[in-house]
Amino acid sequence: MDATIKQEKKSNDKLMPKIKLILKSVREYKWYAVASPFAMILEALMECVIPFHMSMFINRLQDMQNSVEGFSMTPLWPLIISLIVMACLSLTGGILGGVLACTASAGLAKNLRSDLYKKIQSFSFGNIDKFHASSLITRLTTDIQNVQQSFQMSIRIVFRAPMVLIFAAVMAFITGGNVAWIFVVLLPIVALGFLIIVKVGLKTFKLIFKRYDALNESVQENINGIRVVKSFVREDYEREKFNTASNNLAKDFIRVEKITALSNPIMNTSIHLSNLVVVGLCSYLIFKNIPVSISGKTLGVGDMSALLTYGIQILSSLMMVAMILVMFSMSLEGIRRVGEVLQEETLIKNPDNPIMELEDGSIKFNNVNFKYKESAKKNTLSDINIDIKSGQFVGIIGSTGSGKTTIANLISRLYDVSSGEVIVGGHNVKEYDLVTLRDNVAVVLQKNVLFSGTIATNLRWGDINATDEELVRACQIAQADEFIQSFKDKYDTRIEQGGTNVSGGQKQRLCIARAILKKPKILILDDSTSAVDTKTDLLIRKGLKEDIPETTKIVIAQRISSIEDADQIIVLDDGKINDIGNHEQLLKRNKIYQEVYYTQNRKGGNE
Repeated sequence: MDATIKQEKKSNDKLMPKIKLILKSVREYKWYAVASPFAMILEALMECVIPFHMSMFINRLQDMQNSVEGFSMTPLWPLIISLIVMACLSLTGGILGGVLACTASAGLAKNLRSDLYKKIQSFSFGNIDKFHASSLITRLTTDIQNVQQSFQMSIRIVFRAPMVLIFAAVMAFITGGNVAWIFVVLLPIVALGFLIIVKVGLKTFKLIFKRYDALNESVQENINGIRVVKSFVREDYEREKFNTASNNLAKDFIRVEKITALSNPIMNTSIHLSNLVVVGLCSYLIFKNIPVSISGKTLGVGDMSALLTYGIQILSSLMMVAMILVMFSMSLEGIRRVGEVLQEETLIKNPDNPIMELEDGSIKFNNVNFKYKESAKKNTLSDINIDIKSGQFVGIIGSTGSGKTTIANLISRLYDVSSGEVIVGGHNVKEYDLVTLRDNVAVVLQKNVLFSGTIATNLRWGDINATDEELVRACQIAQADEFIQSFKDKYDTRIEQGGTNVSGGQKQRLCIARAILKKPKILILDDSTSAVDTKTDLLIRKGLKEDIPETTKIVIAQRISSIEDADQIIVLDDGKINDIGNHEQLLKRNKIYQEVYYTQNRKGGNE
């Protein structure tokens, strides 16, 4: 028992900083959030005072009925007017509280989505590796929606329900004296039932969010790889995988709904039971004219009516509190998950006094070791020493998993080295302003990405202010202008999401042109000409050499023909440098290079 309490306390201690962090996103909506509870308290107060005035009204009518003077409206008008005023105040408080709470919660959700998205954009590749894309999507959508709903309930019902419960209990004792103890006895029994429901439901809610992640992951993988799915005729398999994830989620929700559905029967039974006891007891006390308090107060029919109303208010408020706890149970996991992303510190940060200019495209790797996780037993790169002069054309070749792409990522500081240093333009990459460094290191990745829009808007990702002439020139270097001119709308041709309406080779050339437009000091092509023919590959390399000779060009390739004219070629093997030299030197002395070359060239293979 003690261990459980300590564990819950520890969990709450970890949760509080996340809650505080999330509440910072209220910002300009904080006054709405502050004002809403006051409006709800006004509504609660009026709702509890109205039954008391109604009981007075009914008692007056009863007195008139028994009086010899008969019926008269004169003594009733003050009560009628006060009831109208209180009803208007209750309505105003309810409407105002609802509007303010909705505005504040919607504003929180808007700011929170923006803050979360901004935080994700600041992450290094190492941070992104920690979270799955499907999980981040769930956090940006479902989790924030749950946080929004719980926040709205917090500033409305969290204040309203306890206030109604307290006010109604006080008014019940004022109206009914000792009869009100019925509710005090009944309250803990009902509260215990709701507490059990909340506790059981909380465990299931934690599992539901994992189910959401699995469902989103299934959808994301299927949509991204739809061509592969169809080419391998795996629609049935993917459909079954999706159905499994969807069914698991449905089962968990059904389990929770079954548990929470018990709240209505418990509530209704409690209300009927309390009404039965109140009516029976009050009827007896009224007919016998028995005092219900020390002051000698006796009950009237109006008092009994008010007690019935207060009983319903007390139990309904208790049910609202229970529903709030259920919503909080659901949102706490969302708060934890959203807060987890907001608390995540990016692994790569700007230095205190960053260098804002990169002098040239020279690159040095000094005794570099790197692994993606500190817990990894083996380095991805080991003892890497490279010296590249500014403006050189350098090729990198090696088997899959040898660390070629990792080297490119370290140059642009998408990851930081585990030990050693990467020197670019005469300075350690950790000394540069990140924007400055990455603006001067253009990388065309293995997975080429184009965005929805025109060819021109995609190209201007490289330089938003690029002129039409600069677009054409960059595309001529990248051998893309010819096929663009064949389109009806030329550079205004629409690119569909993901670039699905252009071929793989066309997509690669557009991405190369986009990188050239950045006018970088260093241009890295990570196997980005694999989908073009050897002639086009040759023309691209020729264009890069002739038109941007001052730019350092690093080509990561599988084909030796793509790098055979490089100033130096780096041969990687299992995360280590196997050899460095030009084409002729490596062909004479390096077995790995020879094997790749002779495999790719029939002439060489026949010698």
